[in-house]
Amino acid sequence: MILCDHLTKVYGGVPAVDNLCLEIPTGEVFGLLGPNGAGKSTTILMLVGLIQPTSGACSIDGIEVATHPIEVKRKIGYMPEDVGFYADRTAEENLDYAARFYGLSEDERRRRASDLLTLVGLDGVRTTVGGYSKGMRQRLGLARALINDPAVVILDEPTANLDPRGVLDYRRIVRDLAGRGTTVLVSSHILSEVSRVCTSVGILARGKLIASGDRDTLLRSAMQDGVIISVETRTPMPRFASPDILSAEFSQDACSARIVAGKDISDHIAETLYAKGIIPRRLAVEKPDMEETLLSYYVEETV
Repeated sequence: MILCDHLTKVYGGVPAVDNLCLEIPTGEVFGLLGPNGAGKSTTILMLVGLIQPTSGACSIDGIEVATHPIEVKRKIGYMPEDVGFYADRTAEENLDYAARFYGLSEDERRRRASDLLTLVGLDGVRTTVGGYSKGMRQRLGLARALINDPAVVILDEPTANLDPRGVLDYRRIVRDLAGRGTTVLVSSHILSEVSRVCTSVGILARGKLIASGDRDTLLRSAMQDGVIISVETRTPMPRFASPDILSAEFSQDACSARIVAGKDISDHIAETLYAKGIIPRRLAVEKPDMEETLLSYYVEETV
């Protein structure tokens, strides 16, 4: 349903998206993960036809976006990271305006707007959008993305500004869409949130796709050897040198550290401390949680 074929976008000689090859089948809930600046939003803007690729191509349901942008837009629903509305109009009026672009009749526009406002928890709200909180605007943005009953839904940072109730509603809506066979692409830097709703994941770093596949398979692969090592000492400790260290966080006084490593190197850490005459107060090894596991895929790519 969604295909990226060597998709590339270059700004000022620097690739924001670099030779991206990706295929998302019909009915999949796909999470596009990566730190800020990884190329997620640029990828989405090319998929929805708002910017042109430097090279390569992307298509929706076999239709190339760059050459048939209007036809593609009829098939997709898109919620950008920063959602904009007419502030002096109500939610229903904003949805009605958006629905007109899809040629819906007046009765169908009214029905769709009413159903969607109920779906996102905004039914009965009569104030104009200018008085909405950020979370309410986010809910309305999701409703607008669904106004044309799209076959493909693309959501950029969809849980930003949502309260816990809104996040639960969002998860329910995405699962319902998947159950109806809708293809959903979710872009986010919030690893744990994507892992809750997505069945497959692609991880971007510096514009490159560095891992892609079934979510649980990626997690099992990353968790096979990776560990978290917590160290506490009575005096400041040295920095540890090992190619297996993916990241390390030292406390302000450097008497404690939390190290993410590709394998158990606790013996190396203990030997390094003893060689310096430092006796550790605590040296513990544990498995990383889901967020730390996914983070290990791209932490080396971003340093």
